Amino acid sequence: MISESTTSTLRDEPGSFRDPDNQVFYADGAVLRGLGPQAASDWAAVRDSAFLAPLMAAGKVVATKAVEPGDLPATVADRWTTVLRHERVPFVSYPYEWSFAQLRDAARLHLEVLEAALADGVTMTDGSAYNLQWRGADPVFIDVGSFQPAATGEPWAGYRQFCQTMLYPLMLQAHLGLDFQPLLRSRIDGIESGQMRRLFRGARRWRAGVFKHVHLHDAMQTRHASASTGSVRAEIRDAGFSTELVRATVRAVAKLVDRLDWAPPGSHWVDYQQTCTYSDADRTAKTTFVDAELAAHRPGTVFDLGANDGTYSRIAAAHAEQVVAVESDPAVVDHLYRRLRADGQRRILPILMDLADPSPGGGWAGNERTSFTARARADTVLALAVIHHLAIGRNVPLPRVLDWLTGLLPAGGGTGQMIIEFVHPDDPMARQLLANKPAGLFPDYHRAEFERLLAERYEITRREELPSGTRTLYAGIPRG
Repeated sequence: MISESTTSTLRDEPGSFRDPDNQVFYADGAVLRGLGPQAASDWAAVRDSAFLAPLMAAGKVVATKAVEPGDLPATVADRWTTVLRHERVPFVSYPYEWSFAQLRDAARLHLEVLEAALADGVTMTDGSAYNLQWRGADPVFIDVGSFQPAATGEPWAGYRQFCQTMLYPLMLQAHLGLDFQPLLRSRIDGIESGQMRRLFRGARRWRAGVFKHVHLHDAMQTRHASASTGSVRAEIRDAGFSTELVRATVRAVAKLVDRLDWAPPGSHWVDYQQTCTYSDADRTAKTTFVDAELAAHRPGTVFDLGANDGTYSRIAAAHAEQVVAVESDPAVVDHLYRRLRADGQRRILPILMDLADPSPGGGWAGNERTSFTARARADTVLALAVIHHLAIGRNVPLPRVLDWLTGLLPAGGGTGQMIIEFVHPDDPMARQLLANKPAGLFPDYHRAEFERLLAERYEITRREELPSGTRTLYAGIPRG
């Protein structure tokens, strides 16, 4: 039951405002969806469809049920015809934070859900990658409000969105080896067919799926640019377009998505456990330290920053409810995701993001897509072998690095845990970074100053120097 006292704290989802008849909001920690008259009618028509319950049971569509009107505050019940309650996903991420294989698996799931719906006389009004989220390495479709009964002669309504936010990004990386994430991050609606057409000229137009889904699609959009949506739909119906033809198109696109692949290039960080400068003694001591601290605290959520191959994310997953593994190398994240997926790991979500350039807010008013910093709150933050990369490699002053890391923990101090590693300036990795910088540029990068800054922000509960003598581990609780 949603209590009356929470009415003043109801919070709208900033990315759910474009359809006034169907909006997501939060109350008492619950994820709710308010449905107006038409959306409620659509839900009533599809909620008992044969396709939906099996997909929810399999975890492919987010678990959803209607909230009884008597369990809602009057201000909420009066505003909406029907209110749905969704299962909460562990952490909200966006397509520009996913690897190639993650986006491909999300696209596969979207098409699987759509084909199952079409077979049962239901369609989806949207086709956006933002309608998918993750439980660890398992994608889940969350936009239950986009289901509605399919009308005879209607085209695939979400086709353009699917192309712009899923198919085109996959084509860019599979066919051209270009990272799609910067393009998706810069344009909330995805990559336009006109952009793709300019990139796929000449012989490139004959690569898998390009001519049909890029060149012909762009030509059709240009042709109908001045026509109304109603007239285009009428033309499609008059041409004999059918639901079975939509299903055939969806199946064909699914086969295309299956064909698209990207072989991640070699990377120093993919084989980090073999290429790093840790001795066996260092590695053992570090693993023991991290495992013991996590076992003692049993955190709900852990952020593993600079996760590399996920070694410490896996240790964290043995003690935490969920782990967000953040890494900036696309090849490393793709390798990690594929291994986690093969293992059926549902507690670790890999995220592709540069810590020195975290995902900003985007879309309307800059908050339709929330920044990583605003989304990110963890019970424990692992910052292992990452401080020197930010402070020396990216010239971020140590106080700013520590302030940003502290902001990822619960506000107010006294709660949360930081497990952090300081790489001394005489460590081989630090020396390598310093060799590329002007002499004397980092006079404050030394252990005594780091400990002073750390002690200002944390009660240090444990300190351990690794056997090599060039790295120190700390565990601490933020000061109030």
